[in-house]
Amino acid sequence: MTQGHYTGFSMRVFVTGGSGFVGRRLIATLKARGDEVRALVRSDKAAETVRTAGAEPVSGDLDDAEALRRGMEGCDAVVHTAAMVKAWGSREEFFRVNVEGTQRVVDAARAAKVKVLVHVGTEAMFVGGKPIVQADETWTRPEKPLGLYPLTKGLAEERVLAANGQDGLRTVVVRPRLIWGKGDTSLLPQILESVRKGQFRWIGGGRHLTSTCNVANVVEGILLALEKGRGGQAYFLSDGPPVEFRAFMTQMLGAVGVKAPEGELPYGVARLLAVVAETAWRVLPLGGEPPLQRFILRLMGEEVTVNDAKARAELGYVGHMTREAGFAEMRS
Repeated sequence: MTQGHYTGFSMRVFVTGGSGFVGRRLIATLKARGDEVRALVRSDKAAETVRTAGAEPVSGDLDDAEALRRGMEGCDAVVHTAAMVKAWGSREEFFRVNVEGTQRVVDAARAAKVKVLVHVGTEAMFVGGKPIVQADETWTRPEKPLGLYPLTKGLAEERVLAANGQDGLRTVVVRPRLIWGKGDTSLLPQILESVRKGQFRWIGGGRHLTSTCNVANVVEGILLALEKGRGGQAYFLSDGPPVEFRAFMTQMLGAVGVKAPEGELPYGVARLLAVVAETAWRVLPLGGEPPLQRFILRLMGEEVTVNDAKARAELGYVGHMTREAGFAEMRS
């Protein structure tokens, strides 16, 4: 493997999900430090996005083993950020994208003799078990995860870690909690839409603690995992000490010029409404997705905190982007 950033030599890196929030920031950072980047794209629009960020587009998707193999040929490293990130959808699609798609990425990396694969996982894989409070890497997945996203992301991570050492491939997982920051095309737009429609409520008052991870810190963790991550290991990433959920969200909305609503909804009432809504959407021919879901309540309506001490000790992870600097960047 050609040496990476920390020894001053460039790498050739293949990225999935390159047109997404994390992918764009990752490509721009890799390019800025002198690496060569290729990115998998499913559309002309995605191709233009990754090209603008600094990557060479490779047409195809996670179903296309040949496109994956072609894109990875001659690469030193692969970063797998692509996933079906939804709270609701068909079991078939979740498994096809998150589990089978990840397996195809692993298989292609092995076939292309790539040396290291970093997979972007999530703390959401623990939803359905005990409260996610100060979760660390010793935690095991619950027997019955709550929802298809936690289930399939957990299975995907399992596939990645199991492949460590096969055909010389080193596999590492990073698990950022609540990714946010400038250029967010995921979390913030959903919140803004909810505010615009007058549907936003603070569940249980919103005074619970949460861990967060700015997109710049996610990228920092990915790059360190490429260089220093131990094969077959996972690493939580965060911005540091937890913060009150309501205070954080209020500041984030304020950074884009939106005043946070005041409306609240008791947790018990919200959970009952979520159960009723999920049931209705399962048995009736209703379009879209339920307005309230238990999976979302567990991630946003109660404490979710992670312990990133392992990443700090083993990778030298710092999380250089402070929340204050992240908000300032959003305002710029």
